[in-house]
Amino acid sequence: MNTIKITTTQNIDLEFDLASVGERIVAWLVDLGIFIAYFILVSTIIGFSQMGSFVEKNPWISMLFIFPFVFYNLVCDIWLNGQTMGKKVMKLRVISLNGEQATIGQYMIRWLFRMVDIFLFNALPAFIAVAASEKKQRIGDMVAGTVVIKTVPRSTIQQTIYVPTPDLNYTISFPEVSTLSDRDMQLVKEVIMNVNKTGNTMLAYQAAEKIKTSLQVQTSLEPLYFLQVLLADYNHITARQ
Repeated sequence: MNTIKITTTQNIDLEFDLASVGERIVAWLVDLGIFIAYFILVSTIIGFSQMGSFVEKNPWISMLFIFPFVFYNLVCDIWLNGQTMGKKVMKLRVISLNGEQATIGQYMIRWLFRMVDIFLFNALPAFIAVAASEKKQRIGDMVAGTVVIKTVPRSTIQQTIYVPTPDLNYTISFPEVSTLSDRDMQLVKEVIMNVNKTGNTMLAYQAAEKIKTSLQVQTSLEPLYFLQVLLADYNHITARQ
């Protein structure tokens, strides 16, 4: 199975390509390259020849090397919405199995299980689990209920959202969207397509904040998902007119 189909709470079907073993390894190598560059930079500042004596006299300096290495993945996942720099380069992302952004708790579980997946047995358990599991999950993903996907959905926006909604039981989440125009929603659709293509989630965040202010609505939905729900709501409302 190289794809995963997720039906969101708004009855929107999105099909994503799963990250392969090779793509995840390349992402990890990019992150490793960042660690090596950081180590060289700090060592150059201190001085390679004086490194041993400097660390011996200042034990705390070792934290400059240990902390970034240990907490890098957790901090990146939380602040970059499921991406390390390596995943961003490879256009991969960690999401929850329900299609929404993973929670901080899920990120922490994945991070804790890196000890089992990667560090204890030289990444062999992670390699086997990703290669053998149906959803290409390492052990940490299985426990946390997450999956690593490519950031561009296999299903296009035209196929999944901006078409008449057949579900008569569809529940509109944001009726305020009816005050927006077709042109407004076309711009929303273009933002979604751009974010899916480039992985630049800041575009979704900026658009979502402007729309929330305009419609005077409050929601905890992840920005890109919020825009998708708005499109589905607008489509359903206009289809009934």
